Amino acid sequence: MALSDDLKSQVATIFRDSWSTTSGRVVPVPSSVGLGNQAIEFDEVVVLYADLDGSTTMVDKKSWQFSAEVYKTYLHCAAKIIKSEDGVITAYDGDRIMAVFIGERMRSRAALAGLRLNSAVRNIINPAIRNQYPQSDFVLKHVVGVDVSSIRATRTGVRGDNDLVWVGRAANYAAKLTSLPSDSWQIWITSDVYNRLAPNVKERNGQNVWDARTWTAMNRMPIYGSNWGFAI
Repeated sequence: MALSDDLKSQVATIFRDSWSTTSGRVVPVPSSVGLGNQAIEFDEVVVLYADLDGSTTMVDKKSWQFSAEVYKTYLHCAAKIIKSEDGVITAYDGDRIMAVFIGERMRSRAALAGLRLNSAVRNIINPAIRNQYPQSDFVLKHVVGVDVSSIRATRTGVRGDNDLVWVGRAANYAAKLTSLPSDSWQIWITSDVYNRLAPNVKERNGQNVWDARTWTAMNRMPIYGSNWGFAI
């Protein structure tokens, strides 16, 4: 069968076949979901994206070795912190990482992961860059986005080369939040996350660590930003 005929057949099958869903209690792995129109359904999942800011400029101006070191240190810290808050890493995509949180305090755990990553950037990674490269003016910047919604996980790709895709608002909004400026606030969360944060993630010493803002590009949706870094 010619490649074009195979593609036409598979596309028609995907659009034609009915979907079957099962309720999810744990974060699935690709092998637990069939390649057909099958999905794992979650009533609520918190999605976190963490993204380097300005990486295109970095790779244009810095050596590949330096850029690789920045990628590796940032993603290493992000992964360790996410796992310490019982988040599950679902994807590495160039200079960013995606994770999901389910279960108790999932909003607070995800927000806390972002705040702790901010501390790692300020107090671990950037000081290490200055120590190793004292003549460099480079400062690592990053943005974290967090949202919560119902979501479905389905398997995409071809046999032998496939992965899960997460379909729902939280996956899209968390990713889009990382495109917001990082100069004033590095952690962005939606109001659905903020409204159910634990007190120790919302305030410190009686001070709210989150600033209310309006997401103009998304129909003036209320969101909250923070530049705080919580201790690791």
